[in-house]
Amino acid sequence: MLDSCKLKSACNLPFICNKKINTAGTSNAEVPLADPGMYQLDITLRRGQSLAARDRGGTSDPYVKFKIGGKEVFRSKIIHKNLNPVWEEKACILVDHLREPLYIKVFDYDFGLQDDFMGSAFLDLTQLELNRPTDVTLTLKDPHYPDHDLGIILLSVILTPKEGESRDVTMLMRKSWKRSSKFQTQSLRLSDLHRKSHLWRGIVSITLIEGRDLKAMDSNGLSDPYVKFRLGHQKYKSKIMPKTLNPQWREQFDFHLYEERGGIIDITAWDKDAGKRDDFIGRCQVDLSALSREQTHKLELQLEEGEGHLVLLVTLTASATVSISDLSVNSLEDQKEREEILKRYSPLRIFHNLKDVGFLQVKVIRAEGLMAADVTGKSDPFCVVELNNDRLLTHTVYKNLNPEWNKVFTFNIKDIHSVLEVTVYDEDRDRSADFLGKVAIPLLSIQNGEQKAYVLKNKQLTGPTKGVIYLEIDVIFNAVKASLRTLIPKEQKYIEEENRLSKQLLLRNFIRMKRCVMVLVNAAYYVNSCFDWDSPPRSLAAFVVVEDMLEDEEEEDDKDDKDSEKKGFINKIYAIQEVCVSVQNILDEVASFGERIKNTFNWTVPFLSWLAIVALCVFTVILYCIPLRYIVLVWGINKFTKKLRSPYAIDNNELLDFLSRVPSDVQVVQYQELKPDPSHSPYKRKKNNLG
Repeated sequence: MLDSCKLKSACNLPFICNKKINTAGTSNAEVPLADPGMYQLDITLRRGQSLAARDRGGTSDPYVKFKIGGKEVFRSKIIHKNLNPVWEEKACILVDHLREPLYIKVFDYDFGLQDDFMGSAFLDLTQLELNRPTDVTLTLKDPHYPDHDLGIILLSVILTPKEGESRDVTMLMRKSWKRSSKFQTQSLRLSDLHRKSHLWRGIVSITLIEGRDLKAMDSNGLSDPYVKFRLGHQKYKSKIMPKTLNPQWREQFDFHLYEERGGIIDITAWDKDAGKRDDFIGRCQVDLSALSREQTHKLELQLEEGEGHLVLLVTLTASATVSISDLSVNSLEDQKEREEILKRYSPLRIFHNLKDVGFLQVKVIRAEGLMAADVTGKSDPFCVVELNNDRLLTHTVYKNLNPEWNKVFTFNIKDIHSVLEVTVYDEDRDRSADFLGKVAIPLLSIQNGEQKAYVLKNKQLTGPTKGVIYLEIDVIFNAVKASLRTLIPKEQKYIEEENRLSKQLLLRNFIRMKRCVMVLVNAAYYVNSCFDWDSPPRSLAAFVVVEDMLEDEEEEDDKDDKDSEKKGFINKIYAIQEVCVSVQNILDEVASFGERIKNTFNWTVPFLSWLAIVALCVFTVILYCIPLRYIVLVWGINKFTKKLRSPYAIDNNELLDFLSRVPSDVQVVQYQELKPDPSHSPYKRKKNNLG
C-alpha cells in the first residue's frame, strides 16, 4: 500500500495514495515527539442519508470534501438529484500526526454558480483504534444554524501507523519547499517525485460526434442539449444545439491522463433552459482502462436515467514531452539533447506528427516585490505555468515577498499562436489561493535565451499590479507545421467561468462594435443615397425592406408580451440577464472579428501577415496556371464528398480558423509587455551586490 502513495504536485500538497484522490495535505505543525511516526488513514465514503435539499426542485447534487489541517485531501464525485447518495469511494491519506481532525464538508454542486453548503462534521483521529476497521456515522451540522437537521454521512475508516522511508521523504519535502534553491540534492529528489505523479502519462482525445433520440425536455417536444465531460478535476462543456433531439456536435478536445490504469470519464447530457435550472437528460461513463492505446474507438453509449445515445470517438495516446526539473537539469543546455530537439523540428520532418509543432522551455527563476497577502506582511507564493490546457506548478516559498523557485518547465507546442500564462498565487491554508499577479506572453513574441523581468498584471491583464517575475523562455518550432495548424480549429480550453453581465464590459464591447461599424460606414457612403432619394427606385426598395423588418419585429414583440405574462418575476429577471449577456458576447465576437481583420493588415503579428501574403501569392499562381472553373469543380467535389470520405470529420472554415489566431485589440492590450522599473534590472542588481 505504501509503495503506491504518490505526490500530487509541487504546490505543498503532501502525500496521497493513488486509489482515488488527486490532492492531499497535512498540517504544517512539527511532529510531536510522542507520535510513533506517520499514519496511514484509509477511508471509504459509503453514503449519505436524508441530506438537505438545496435546489428548487427539492433535491441536491451532493459531493463531499475531506480536509486535514486546512488542506483539501479528497473530493468525491457528484451524485446528481439525490438526497440519499451512494458513493462507495476509497481514499488513502498519509498524515504525520493525529492532532488535526478530519474535517468533512458536503456541498451541492451548482454549475456556473457558487456551490451551496450542505453541512459539515469532524472526525477526531485520536479516538480511532489502530489497525481496526471502524464504521463511523457523522451527523452534519451548519455552525450558523446548529438546530437544523442536515442528514448523516456514513464512513468506514482504518488507521495504521507507518514509519521509515515515507516519513523521511515528507520531512525532506517540507524542507525543500521552504528552502528550495539552497538544497540541490533535495530539490532534485523532489522533482523526481513530481515527474512520477504530477505530470500526465498520456492524452485522451475525445470527439463528441452526435446524440440520437434524446429525451424531449421542453413543451415543444424538443430539447436544447449540451454535454458535460469530467475526468478527475478536468472538465469540458460542449456547445448548445438548439431545438433538436438528434444533435450534431462534431467537437474535439483532449484530457490529460494521470493514472497508468486509466480512469473513468463521467458524461452528463443537459437541456439548456433560459431563466431557470437546466434539465438533466441522462448520464453515461467511459472506462478508459478497458480501451487499448494508440487506437481510435467508436463508442455508442446508452444514456442512463434518461433516453437516447451519445456517439463518441476516443483515442488514448502516449504523453507528450512535459517535465519539471531544476535549473541544474536543463534540456537545451545539454548539447546532445538540444541537437535532438532541433532535428525533431527541422524542415525535413514536415509531415511527421503534424500535431507536434514545437518545443517550449520555461525557466521560472524568481519574483521580486510581490504583494503582501497575509496579515504578517508576507506571502506564501507559488507559480502556475499554463499553455492552453497544460498546467504545471512550482513549489511554495513560505513567508517571502522575493521568492526564488529556480524551476524549468518543458511543454510540447500544438499551436504556435498559443499564449503562455504565468500566474503567481499566495497559498492559503483555510481557503483558496489568493491572486498576486499574472503575465500573458504569446509564443511568437518570445526572444529565445533572454532572461527578462516581466511586470505582473491584474486578473484582467489590463494594468500592472505589484511585483515582477523573472523568466527565461526558449521556443523551437517547425514553421511549416505551424502554418498548416493555423488553418484548423483552435484548441478549446476546458470549462471556464461563464461570462457574467458587466456594465463596463458591455459598454466597452459596444464602443468596439461602434468603431467597426463606423469603418464600414465610412467605406460605404453610397448607402446614404438611399435615404437622400438620389435614386428613387433604390430608395423605395430600401423603404419597403425596412418597413417589413419593423413589422416583423412588432409581431415578435407582441408574441413575447403574451408569453412573458405567464412567467414569474424571477424568471423574467433571469431571462433579461441572459439576453444581456448574449448581447454582450455577440458584440464582443463581432467587434473582435473586425479588429482581427484590421490587425492582419497592420502587421500586429508578422508571422500571420506573412502567412496571408504567401497564401495569396500561391493562390494567384494557381489561378494563373489553372482555369477558375476547374478550381471551383475540385473545391465542390471535395466539399460534397468530405462526409463520405470521413463521416466524423469536424467541420471547419480555414479563413475563420486563421482569423481566430489574430489577436483582437483587447488581446493586444493584454499581451502588451509593461516596462519594469529600472531598479528591477538584473544587471543593476548584480552591480549593487558587488558594490
